[in-house]
Amino acid sequence: MNNPIQIRMGGYGPATTTCSRGLKVMGDRLEAEFGKDVDIKYVWNVMDLGYKGGDLLWMAEHGILTLAYQSTSYLADRVPELEFADLPFLFGSLEEARAAMEGELGAYLSRKIEERIGYRLLGYFENGYRHLSNRLRTVRTPADVKGMRIRLMPGRIHQRSFELLGAVPFSLDLKPGLEAIVSGAVDAQENPLANTVDYGAHKVHRYHTLTGHCYLSRGIYMNRTAFDGWPEWLQTGMMKAAREAIIVQRQLAVEEEEIARRAIESAGGEIVELTPDEREAFVRAVKPLHDETRARFGDEMFALLPRIR
Repeated sequence: MNNPIQIRMGGYGPATTTCSRGLKVMGDRLEAEFGKDVDIKYVWNVMDLGYKGGDLLWMAEHGILTLAYQSTSYLADRVPELEFADLPFLFGSLEEARAAMEGELGAYLSRKIEERIGYRLLGYFENGYRHLSNRLRTVRTPADVKGMRIRLMPGRIHQRSFELLGAVPFSLDLKPGLEAIVSGAVDAQENPLANTVDYGAHKVHRYHTLTGHCYLSRGIYMNRTAFDGWPEWLQTGMMKAAREAIIVQRQLAVEEEEIARRAIESAGGEIVELTPDEREAFVRAVKPLHDETRARFGDEMFALLPRIR
């Protein structure tokens, strides 16, 4: 082949994050299999170029990037069904959450995304379970969250979840959110432990509670026109590369959570593990949101869950 096929992969973190390393697994696999027939380029962090994290979505949709990852919550305004996956305490364990996204729920959400937006879904990286950190006090009950100003990623379900807990939500994209955390303009934030450390929030937040209130995935969105225009050998190769990358990234994510926990403790952070009764109090507090979602979508999406339990 005289002209290699250019593949530009983008994200919103340094090359050391698990998702960046996942992209590298994909690129390495493609280069090993197809050699000079492909030309792989990486844009590890679009925010370094003046973009917002959310910009990755339109960059992939319109072909500026061949593919990018981003949390599914950022697409919920265009694909309302994705709000279902944002529900707090939707899954009982990491294994259950992974099985859901690998199974019927993930397939359903992928179809809905592709119906509305010019992507091919290559699968889902793991953003993992999200926990609460803050600079004010130890959190063990919903009452402890009351009045806290908390940075959230954009998304109606995330905002409603913390309203039900009595917090004051601020939906902010990553960069302004980090600025608000560091300056103290907000009191709290919620993220997997690895993100909390990567973003430096553990340097200003002493109190960390392992709420595990929400499991989020990062879709791998590929420009549909590019994918559909590729020869079959490259389409198949890309799907295989993505599958391999997802497996590697998920294992790295588990390892990074343990490393992050030690980093928080080394920085003097307090980590609280909720008892079953304490966790159940949070579950009860957000139950109205599950009821609202069932009234909105009916039983169709909830019916996808028992089959994986």
